[in-house]
This record gives sequence, structure tokens and C-alpha cells, in this order.
Amino acid sequence: MNKFWIIAGDVYKKNVRSVSFLIMLLVPFILGGIVYAAGYFGSQSGEVDKIGITSSSTELAEGISSLAPQDYEFQVIKNQETGEKELSAEKIDALFVVDVGENNQLDGKLYSESSMGQSVELTLQQVLDSIQTNMRAQELGLSMEEVSSLNEPASFEKQSVSFNEAGDMQLGEDDDAFNYVISFAATIILFVFIITYAGIISQEIASEKGTRIMEVILSSTRAQTHFYGKLFGILMVAFTQMIVYAAAFVISYQWLKNLEVVKNILDSISLKGVFGTFLIFTLFFLLLGVFIYAVLAALCGSLVTKTEDTSKVILPVTYLSLIGYLLGIALGSFDPGNIIVRITSYIPFLSSYLMPIRLANETASIQEASISLVILIATTILLTLASAKMYKSNVLVYNDKGLLATLKQSFTLMKNK
Repeated sequence: MNKFWIIAGDVYKKNVRSVSFLIMLLVPFILGGIVYAAGYFGSQSGEVDKIGITSSSTELAEGISSLAPQDYEFQVIKNQETGEKELSAEKIDALFVVDVGENNQLDGKLYSESSMGQSVELTLQQVLDSIQTNMRAQELGLSMEEVSSLNEPASFEKQSVSFNEAGDMQLGEDDDAFNYVISFAATIILFVFIITYAGIISQEIASEKGTRIMEVILSSTRAQTHFYGKLFGILMVAFTQMIVYAAAFVISYQWLKNLEVVKNILDSISLKGVFGTFLIFTLFFLLLGVFIYAVLAALCGSLVTKTEDTSKVILPVTYLSLIGYLLGIALGSFDPGNIIVRITSYIPFLSSYLMPIRLANETASIQEASISLVILIATTILLTLASAKMYKSNVLVYNDKGLLATLKQSFTLMKNK
């Protein structure tokens, strides 16, 4: 056991003290700072987009100009030729030409030297739609009140319910949207951690095997002890990163909770519902997902003959993780009740991505999540024990014929022992 802690401690200290770990740790904070700074300086900027408007109908151009939102400045221009000259001279940022066709069909074209962004395009589209609706309403003899009543959207509200022992329905607080955000974030975090630490642990093992130091190491310690020590050391590095992010969140929350947007979110959700069973299951699936992929990456790393082949040998880990990520982000987000999502949410390596999303969308019960979690735990234990048993023969096999040939030779060597 003493050798186990020596190996784990050495791996942990070496990786935590590395520059790459520091950079990896700081990247989310740097990105967050850049986004915050961009938003802050963008809101402080007094510049607005100046858009020239011209039309065959001066009244129409002035009507569009009067509907300019706060972030834009509309300027009526007498004709398109004049507008093109002002656009060339950079007196305006874009030129919006509006023509009136048959049946009061408005046709708008936006000219600009560079993209104005989708927000500008959507704003102009909404302005045209509003004016066209009013023009056609006048033709039909409708008043503005009648037009407003036609455009008034229907009321829609989702309500979470539960049933007591008597079968009576009870209304509850609906936290599905917030739970979905948590599961979505967990999916992204899981993918990033898997890709990052799969590469680290496979490189950690492959580097010793590639330099032929492994034979010396195994002469002084058991292969299983070395395997578990390496695996535990890397997992402690990942756990350290999680602790740092959790601490940063707790500290920043003391400041963020006073922001108006955060107050509105907190008022609309039940913290008891969020920080309850759903969050516990999400954390378990996240931690076990990182662990099982780390074991698989360690197994793949032990099959490497040359250190430079590490990136090739962990491709199965990368692709398997990518499948789970894409299923969770794409299919799981838009159709959580899909039969593919239901089935794969019980499959180890994929369930860590999909079951939290199903829980967030309430397409899976706590019992179903428990079954999936038990399957994942059992698979993780079996894979860990099998990988540790194969580790000794794997690290002593040097074969340039590929992963399958190396694995076959390793099995043969293990049987002979």
C-alpha cells in the first residue's frame, strides 16, 4: 500500500505542478473574463449602427425610420444612388432598400460591405412585417385594435404535477428548464474532462513503456499496484480541478446573487428541487463517467509500443465519448423520449451523457436512473479489475502490428502465465 501512495503521489504532484495543468485550470476563467469584458465594454459603447433607408415611397421610408430600435439609427435617403454614395463614403453602415410590390408585398434588400449580424437582419425583418401587416389591415378596413387582437399570442404555461397516495393531482414547482441547463453543462464538462484526462493518463503510462523503464518498475512493485497508483493519481488531478471550479463558483456566487438577472432566475426556481435527487444523480454520473473512461484510456495506453503512437491508440476512447456527447447534445436535447436515447441511457460509457438529460426532461424516473447507475458502477468495477489483470502482460508486449495484434499477444502471454 505504501508503494501505491508513492506512485499516486508522484503522478499527482508532477501533473498539478505542470504548466499545462495551470493553463488548463485558468482557461475557463480567462474565457469568462473575455466574455464579461466584451459585454461590459459593448454596453458602455455609445456607437450604434447607422442604416440608410430609401424607398419609392417617401412615406414608407419615414415610417420605417420612426420604428428604429434604441440600438440603431435609421436615416431616410432620397434614392438608392445617393445611398450607395454615402455607403461608399462610410457615412452609413448599411443601405436598406424597400420596394412595394403587388398586394402591398414589401421587398427589402440590405446592402453592406461587411456582415451586420443576424440581430440587425431580424430587426429589419420584424419592422417590415409590422408595416406590411398594418398596410394590409387598412385594405381590409381593420382598426389598429383589431390588428393587435389578431396578433396577440395565445397563453401557454407548463405546470409540473405529482400525485399523492390517494391519486389526487398536486401542483408543484417546475424546475425542468434549470435542470436542463445543469445537465447540458454537465454533458459539456464530462466531454472536456474525458478528452483531457484520457490523453494525460494514456500518455503517463505510454511514456514509461516507450522508454522501456516499465520492466525495472515492475521488478520492484506489482503491476496492479502500479496501475491503480497511476489511475488514482490522475483522478486526483481531475478531482482537484473540479474542487477549484466548485470553490470559484461558491465565491463568485456571493457577488453574482446580487445581480438582477440572477435574482430573477432564483425567484423562478426551487433550490430544494434543483439541489436534490437530480443534482446527486448528475454528479454521480459525471464522476463515474470520468472514471470509466480513464480506466479505458489507461488500458489503451498500456498497449502502446511507442510513445508517439499514444494519440492513435486512444482513438476508441475519443470516438466513444464523442458518440455519447453528440447523442446528448443533439438528440437528447431535442427529443429526450426518442427510443435511441432511452436505450443508450442504460449503456455504460453512454449513460453518463444521456441519463442526466432524461432526468432533467422527466422522461426517466428515479428508479430508471438507479438501474442505469447500478449498471454503470458494475461495468466500471469489472473493467477496472480486468484492466488491472491485463496490465502486467500489456506493458511487456511490444508489437508494431496494431492495437488488435498487441491485445491478442497480451492475451496469449496472460494465459501462459
